[in-house]
Amino acid sequence: MNPSTAGSQLGQPNTTAIVFFLLFVGITLAITYWAARRTKTTSEFFAAGGNISAVQNGFALAGDFMSAASFLGIAGLVATSGFDGLIYSVGWLVGWPVVTFLIAEPLRNLGKYTFADAVAYRLKQTPVRLSAAVGTLTVVIFYLIAQMVGAGNLIHLLFGLSYEMAVITVGAVMILYVLFGGMIATTWVQIVKAVLLLGGASALAVAVLWKFGMNPAALFSEAARMYGPEVLAPGKLVANPLETISLGVALMFGTAGLPHILMRFYTVPDAKAARTSVFYATGLIGFFYLVTFVLGFGAAVLVGRQGITAVDKGGNMAAPMLAEVVGGTGFLGFISAVSFATILAVVAGLTLSGAAALSHDLWSHVVRKGHAPESEQLKVARLASLLLGVLAVILGVVFKGQNVAFMVGLAFAIAASANFPALLLSMLWRGFTTRGAVASMLTGAFSAVLLIFLSPTVQVELLGNASAPFPLKNPGLVTIPLSFLVGWVVSLLSPEDEASRRFAEVQHRMHVGALLPPPVVTPPGPAGSVPPGIPEAPRKV
Repeated sequence: MNPSTAGSQLGQPNTTAIVFFLLFVGITLAITYWAARRTKTTSEFFAAGGNISAVQNGFALAGDFMSAASFLGIAGLVATSGFDGLIYSVGWLVGWPVVTFLIAEPLRNLGKYTFADAVAYRLKQTPVRLSAAVGTLTVVIFYLIAQMVGAGNLIHLLFGLSYEMAVITVGAVMILYVLFGGMIATTWVQIVKAVLLLGGASALAVAVLWKFGMNPAALFSEAARMYGPEVLAPGKLVANPLETISLGVALMFGTAGLPHILMRFYTVPDAKAARTSVFYATGLIGFFYLVTFVLGFGAAVLVGRQGITAVDKGGNMAAPMLAEVVGGTGFLGFISAVSFATILAVVAGLTLSGAAALSHDLWSHVVRKGHAPESEQLKVARLASLLLGVLAVILGVVFKGQNVAFMVGLAFAIAASANFPALLLSMLWRGFTTRGAVASMLTGAFSAVLLIFLSPTVQVELLGNASAPFPLKNPGLVTIPLSFLVGWVVSLLSPEDEASRRFAEVQHRMHVGALLPPPVVTPPGPAGSVPPGIPEAPRKV
């Protein structure tokens, strides 16, 4: 089977894409209007009032996690690199069992709006929340840059808009979602996006398999005939075993440390719903990654690697070009609009998590010491959302034309190195202290940034140097153990009696979802009498 040589419509205005795009924006703005009337408190703004069901949250988690990098990037990697492109999807997917069994239920029971709530539960609030905000905002900003630059390039190619106008459009619509609708609007935007993305990708995969008699083996055989049997074997994209392990652990534990993913566990009524929602999300995301594998090989066979890289060197347009080949410009328009919806939903989730760090962690607990009234917290949250949205647009324009792949890697490396170790240690180790938490989070964040800067990704690929001081492209293999080690050593050197005493309370609340009842109080009575105890009823979360 010969790759299609038909002229692509990419880069020219596509009427179908514009119609679907306007339809999606119209529906989601209607959702935002509906949600704005129900968003009156900080609980509703940050956590949808805890009224999202497990199934709804599962779809929203999937929508929040399945970014443009997942849809366009993995399909492009598989198309240009073969089997090795699957390492990213496997790494991201394997992170979800970690979230299910270690993170979801304890986080829901210990926290309120952000992961810093859980880390700081038995520790000193101000230093822990300051350090957590550093990691959260660094992850959010680098992730936002990657999404906004990706949006600019994508919409420039798919809609014919200028790069700057594309970035401003994404930023403006996202600000409307978050500013007025908060988590309620963001959740439903993510659910709609997840349904569209799963439906569009599945339809595209079926269209590809239809050309091969609905037989995936025939598709893989054709790919092996065209590009050699090595296309079905690992080793082309990541040949160094240490590089493979480092990338894998960063993707796996980074998933369990992404602030916008962790924040979603506070939108459900209880810990069981949090755990169940991860179960649904894992199934949806796993299915989606299997589909992208078919799309990648389908693009390699039906479009051809030369055609893909001629339009975009990184191969990110493989899926839209495949849609054009199998379904014409109408299908291209639909997949283009779905890609745009993907970016909007992810950017909204990122902005909301950044606003929570600024408003809930920094303003309410550090500046106001927990005494900020509800109306003030909500006002600060909306102002933070607006500032982050404007910042995202500015950074998207400033970083135009830059290779942003390292920014996504940096976001995952920071999440895995700064957020995950401190979160896990705070929940599982009695001896973890405030200084240990601060040292762990700051070490993870700064070492990840430093080693990424010294890596071949920046030094060789971006700056054009002959070699790099640090040999690995992703620093996870070094920075994650380093963060655990620093947190452990500093905690041993600075014991904290209060934190140790409250560990039993943390364990009880993690598993039961309620505070421990206080000791039985025996009021004074006549000599020799033993009156009954008067315990206070445990308070439910």
